[in-house]
Amino acid sequence: MTVLELGYIPIEEIEWGPKTFVQDAVLCVHREELIEKARGDDPRIASATAHIAKPGESVRIVPVKDVIEPRVKVEGKGGIFPGLISGVESVGSGRTHVLRGCAVVTAGQVVGVQEGLIDMSGPGARYSPFSKTLNVVLAIDVKHGISQHEHEEALRLAGLRAATYLGEAGRRVEPVAMDRFEVRPPFRRKGENNDLPGLVYVYMLLSQGLLHDTYLYGQNVASLLPTIMMGTEVMDGAIVSGNCVSACDKNTTYHHQNNPVIQELFRRDGVDLRFLGTVVGNCNVTLRDKMRSAQYGVKVVESLGADGAIITKEGFGNPDADAMMYCTGLEEKGIRTVMIADEFAGVDGASQSLADTSPRADAVVSAGNANERISLPPMDKVIGDVRVIEKMAGIPCGSVAKQDVAVELQAILGATNELGFGLLSAREE
Repeated sequence: MTVLELGYIPIEEIEWGPKTFVQDAVLCVHREELIEKARGDDPRIASATAHIAKPGESVRIVPVKDVIEPRVKVEGKGGIFPGLISGVESVGSGRTHVLRGCAVVTAGQVVGVQEGLIDMSGPGARYSPFSKTLNVVLAIDVKHGISQHEHEEALRLAGLRAATYLGEAGRRVEPVAMDRFEVRPPFRRKGENNDLPGLVYVYMLLSQGLLHDTYLYGQNVASLLPTIMMGTEVMDGAIVSGNCVSACDKNTTYHHQNNPVIQELFRRDGVDLRFLGTVVGNCNVTLRDKMRSAQYGVKVVESLGADGAIITKEGFGNPDADAMMYCTGLEEKGIRTVMIADEFAGVDGASQSLADTSPRADAVVSAGNANERISLPPMDKVIGDVRVIEKMAGIPCGSVAKQDVAVELQAILGATNELGFGLLSAREE
């Protein structure tokens, strides 16, 4: 049996100081050292500045590349973000400390214009979970002339280095709370609950190229055949976001570290279900690749003896087809399947919500309509490049950034996240 303990160190305040440490729920950060660690020796980074953005402040962060939670491996094999920051040794066991309540946000120059925004106050703050975290924001400029993929990689690695640096501040701090996650062999039933249904989590990672990429142990998953991994590996940073996609349903690295589906399946393992494992798949571009991955993934899920499956995806349009192939294949094998997806149903909610459908997909949980429109007032402070807001997905052309701007939820980071990690919910009137 494999065990991972997550020790939570609450962070209730962040301030700049002469060194980086945690004391009495305050994270004190040496600003210049943070910037130095984030830049590393990467010659592609021209400049970087660091800022603090707190909940309730009149601050807009735009455009946002990634969000990462600072963590540190204190016991067990490997290190945080294996294959990128630490070595390639498998992770997911031992003990990891979490600086809970804060995050590293990368912003500034970005590769594309689909990246979104975080408002720390006002109506936009209601839709992004990162308006509730204490954010250390890195605004990064890269050197002219590098390729788009180098640009993305430079920003991605800078954010990971910064989060690793901050996470080290919690290495010798005693956690306030601890969670224990036990990973058992999938064919071994837990305790005496032999009649509990066995569930598998199908974790679809975006991997369509064109800067729509996700990394597993440092490798792009574009050519990955579906494979089994422990949910605890995800908590240790084995999956990292490299995506430059619409902000509303982008799975940032923070989302992967705190995947609520994995955490809930662990919580209920042995209570009303058996958590058999996580099958990681990808979302492809061509029909041939979609069929290959879906059919192979269904075979892997079936081999685990699953009675049911939960499917999550990332993005909209093209990935809808991958999800429907998985769902159809699993249902045809008698494996009851639930899918989580957001909707792009038009501003009025009257359009088709998903780009592909299947009669087998009869249990779908909606994460919200990303085309829903709200009005955002100007903020007193902007971190990043406010000019980009006029070009973001879901924002009408010609918007004036210094005035109120009408946006669709797809421009707000995490608004309709398809892992269910968000602030939207449904209620009966």
